[in-house]
Amino acid sequence: MSFTKTPGGVRPGRLVIAAAAADFLLILVFAAIGRDAHARGDIISGVFLTAWPFLAGAAAGWVAGRAWRAPMSVPKAGLWVWLGSLIGGMVLRALTGQTVVVPFVVVALLSLGLLLLGYRALYALVARRRGA
Repeated sequence: MSFTKTPGGVRPGRLVIAAAAADFLLILVFAAIGRDAHARGDIISGVFLTAWPFLAGAAAGWVAGRAWRAPMSVPKAGLWVWLGSLIGGMVLRALTGQTVVVPFVVVALLSLGLLLLGYRALYALVARRRGA
């Protein structure tokens, strides 16, 4: 990994850490919103109980797509992380006896897509405007 700065002035290593942290936090937000919408208790432990399959799936997506190479790229990282979190999350939920129904899969597909692809798309837009 090079120690030169990106066009936005951020060192590549820091960008990897920032993207991984953003993915982690946004998946926690997804889980927290879902638990709140269904009025489930155990705020902290419950959010992690809901989020862990999606976090594990996102980690698998990071590895499968080698997201550290271009962590803010929608096609090179975002799609892998999004689909990893969705597919991995649903498979792990099913394997552990948690609910996996079509409406939930659709909500997760759209919500995780918006969250995990959205901030990367905004980053790309800002980077493009700064470079123009």
